[in-house]
Amino acid sequence: MVTNLLVDIGNTNAKVVFYYNGTMGKLRRSNDKDAVAFIKSVINSTEHEVNTIIVSNVRTPNGPVEEALKPLCKQLIILDYKTPLPVDLGYGFDATELGADRIAAALAVACMFKGQDCIKFDFGTALTIDFIDKNGHYLGGNISLGMRSRFRALNEFTGLLPFIEPEGEFPPVGVTTTGAMSAGVVFGLMFEVEGYIKRYPGHTIIFTGGDSFYFAKRIKNTVFATQDMVLQGLALIADFYIK
Repeated sequence: MVTNLLVDIGNTNAKVVFYYNGTMGKLRRSNDKDAVAFIKSVINSTEHEVNTIIVSNVRTPNGPVEEALKPLCKQLIILDYKTPLPVDLGYGFDATELGADRIAAALAVACMFKGQDCIKFDFGTALTIDFIDKNGHYLGGNISLGMRSRFRALNEFTGLLPFIEPEGEFPPVGVTTTGAMSAGVVFGLMFEVEGYIKRYPGHTIIFTGGDSFYFAKRIKNTVFATQDMVLQGLALIADFYIK
């Protein structure tokens, strides 16, 4: 059987999923620093022939990734601002530095929410806020620190604050060090996101990324939440190139 592979190399995790005939297989994830070795191990674990590999990579230079993966498939697409897409995102700016993950997610939004002005919040190592208008054009966006990056910064740039994971429940005003850190980081992110939502009324709000569901249940204005908007965009690109 011939199959295809979607690859999302993020700042913290690499995610890989086989994709065939509109259906995604089991998601495989690794936080190993050597993302290429992980991807090759996934490919070697299947007896299927890999036709097309679509890669979104924001962690390392694309050259070594291309060199390692090109012999393992018939067609390799390393996504960047020059890659032809099934929908013209109509960049009205110099997109040279635009991350592949943001391109893939914006494409998914443009295709899934046609005719709607959208704001997509991606809750990962970074919090990215991207604007896609009702014509499917990507207008640009902003980048801020993600939740775990904020916790890590509090630990690394102070002498005594620990590195913690977000607490499940905590009061709005902390009465312990860890409670104050949890409340400060989580409410800070919530207020930041709610500020965008309030400033741009009438927009469809989309949450994605690893921490998206953590915030979706805390912010009432969410319309759609999924952890894998980048992979959905890569699937659309795969369909386009396969055809």
